[in-house]
Amino acid sequence: HLPDIPGLCGIVPGSIIPGMYGLEAGQSAVGDIFNWFVSHLAPTEYTAKGDPHANLTAEAEKLLPGESGLLALDWNNGNRTILVDPLLTGLLIGQTLHTTAPEIYRALVEATAFGALTIINRFEEYGVKVDEVVNCGGIAEKNPFVMQIYADVCNRPMKISRSAQTCALGAAIFGAVVGGAYKTVEQAQRKMTGTKKKVFRPRKKAAETYAELYALYRKLHDAFGLSNYHDTLYDVMKRLIALRDRVRSSR
Repeated sequence: HLPDIPGLCGIVPGSIIPGMYGLEAGQSAVGDIFNWFVSHLAPTEYTAKGDPHANLTAEAEKLLPGESGLLALDWNNGNRTILVDPLLTGLLIGQTLHTTAPEIYRALVEATAFGALTIINRFEEYGVKVDEVVNCGGIAEKNPFVMQIYADVCNRPMKISRSAQTCALGAAIFGAVVGGAYKTVEQAQRKMTGTKKKVFRPRKKAAETYAELYALYRKLHDAFGLSNYHDTLYDVMKRLIALRDRVRSSR
């Protein structure tokens, strides 16, 4: 028996595998947030030649966690899980006259990772343990920088599906069962699926820094997303600056 987990889009028996529950949750935007920044705000020095995402990533990955002094909310398209509110919008704090485009780009990536961690934490608050995450799709295939940030933020191993076309593979699995190649979905899964050798594992120091940043993210998340929030945001900017200065001095 599963509890009613608030904020999920659905808890559906047999929605994916017969006899098992599908816990349906997600974010309203991830890659679209990165594309929005590249399309509308990134300077031409990053967009005029080559792949803008690769150009920004090359600079953003040189930064240490917390070094930018920035913190964002990943609500540019509302919040799907756990607040279920399409009227929420994106937010970026900590900007100064010295803030750079790669710093903003990294902060947006980190924000989506914090959003994913919020969903994982909601699962675990209600007894659904999440030990590792298997990623699929374009970002997982193309951007190890993003995957490493997700591993560090979520403090869990990030695996990548062996198939680049997981939706088609899912259809093929059920087709194989219906066609008689396998007796059960689980048997077909064992034979037809897998993960790549490369696993992105959390780095201890980065995970510790991101735990500090996530605490501030949750303050923003709850302040703007919950009507009964009664704490203060007075310390958020100052704590971001203190963390930024501490990280920079450690180089």
